[in-house]
Amino acid sequence: MAGGDPSAVYQRYLSALMLHGQASAKAVDLGATDLYALNILKLFGALTPGELGRRAGLTTGPTTRLVDRLEQAGYVRRVPDAEDRRKVIVELVAQPSGLDEALAPVRQRIGAIIQDYTPEQRALLFDYFDRAADAFQEATEELRAKR
Repeated sequence: MAGGDPSAVYQRYLSALMLHGQASAKAVDLGATDLYALNILKLFGALTPGELGRRAGLTTGPTTRLVDRLEQAGYVRRVPDAEDRRKVIVELVAQPSGLDEALAPVRQRIGAIIQDYTPEQRALLFDYFDRAADAFQEATEELRAKR
């Protein structure tokens, strides 16, 4: 295997991914959790503050402050739930300006790497990404349940 010990290679990959996420957030004047929350809303659609907080790994107080910051910055809005007017839903309304520009270099670099693979290898990579995302989510829920 290129790069040596598989465990070390994977740890290096995860570390680089996390550091890039933090740098991307800073590049658009956000905290990493704020950018992560925007990504959650982009992927899953409008959520209650409680669900957004659970997915972001936050308790009630920090979630409220998160939504307040994102709303004040114009990225989200709170709207009444159509089915239960007592509930509030958090909707994504904008992405940080400059986010696409900040992500462009890594998208180009990763895209070039992926293009070096055959269609069959790319299918395997994306199968891995999909299944690994589920595995990480399940492992995260297990860790949270142990607290």
